Amino acid sequence: MKQSKKGLSNWLLIGGVVILAAAPLIFARNAEFAGADDRATKAVTEIQPGYKPWFQPLMQLPSCEVQTFLFASQAALGAGTLGYLIGLSKGRSEQTKNHNEHSD
Repeated sequence: MKQSKKGLSNWLLIGGVVILAAAPLIFARNAEFAGADDRATKAVTEIQPGYKPWFQPLMQLPSCEVQTFLFASQAALGAGTLGYLIGLSKGRSEQTKNHNEHSD
């Protein structure tokens, strides 16, 4: 009984993620998707047109797709690392708990 509830919960979570990912693409069809950097640059130049940035990028990327790919790669690497650390911590606590139960 527990296994079927767990399987249903997993499918509901996957469905929720798919809906959350697809909803902006469906409901905001003609919206302009811009990053926070672009919006911040636009806001700063509206407030102070003569503003000069303090730093320049180390390298110019050839296209927006490359920039998006690098951002997604960073997010995936961070999520993977975080998931690994959470799993490691959970596994160690389970191991300690099981060891303490069997030593009594």
